Amino acid sequence: MKYILLFLIRIYQKTLSYDHGYMGELFPNNRPCKFAPSCSEYGYQAIDKYGAFKGTKMAIQRVARCTPNAQPGQYDPVP
Repeated sequence: MKYILLFLIRIYQKTLSYDHGYMGELFPNNRPCKFAPSCSEYGYQAIDKYGAFKGTKMAIQRVARCTPNAQPGQYDPVP
């Protein structure tokens, strides 16, 4: 399950992600991610380090922290 999730995240990053993929090349001024690493990269690292269940939970919590009031440019690595 872990490797399937990691594969799906990489596919997302290479295609739909504004930070990593083609969408970022098409729309270079649209960088919505307020955190470093990006939420998809955080999810990839969390799943790789902690496994499918705990890593997915951590990734969901990270995405939930991304609100309009979140300060841009925050460094929030996987623990």
